[in-house]
Amino acid sequence: MLEKLTDEKLMARFQKGEIHAFEVLLTRHRRGVFNFVLRFVGNRDLAEDLVQDIFLRLVAAAQSFQRRSKFTTWLYTIARNRCIDHHRKKQHRREASLDRPLNPGGESEATLMDRLPSNAPAPDRQADNHRVRDRIRGAIEKLCDEQRDVFLMREEAGLPFDEIARIVGAPVNTVKSRMRYALQSLRVSLETQGVEL
Repeated sequence: MLEKLTDEKLMARFQKGEIHAFEVLLTRHRRGVFNFVLRFVGNRDLAEDLVQDIFLRLVAAAQSFQRRSKFTTWLYTIARNRCIDHHRKKQHRREASLDRPLNPGGESEATLMDRLPSNAPAPDRQADNHRVRDRIRGAIEKLCDEQRDVFLMREEAGLPFDEIARIVGAPVNTVKSRMRYALQSLRVSLETQGVEL
């Protein structure tokens, strides 16, 4: 029966100590938060770690949740802040990446990710998909922070504009403008790289 309750009611029950209510929230939102974080950081393993940390932070801060707020707004605020924290720390230290070439400057551009077993499509199709995916990821990374945040919350998390506005602390029309500019920038960036939309 808990599965039919709203997020806010589940959170209220969790605040009173009902662990299963949190499990329902986790099941309901884990995939969306993971997709949001993955697009932000571009690495599956890192995204898994950050999602785990986000839900641990949610548990630690559970008593501060106020029922007049929307749960998803609160959750994605925590997720966004955690991604921003990670991005800031990453700028101060360089991490090994699965996407980094194993032999930089060498003939082969093979990465550690390329050596992992996969049920992927044929190599030529995979190469095309990989190039397009890299170009899309690169175009998203080039967006200014405000546009990237709105784009990822809308496209990856599926949040409505009014909720995104509450998370980023901006008027709804500003959020819609940021989304429009993000889409325009992505279109121009990808078209100049030869990616047809």
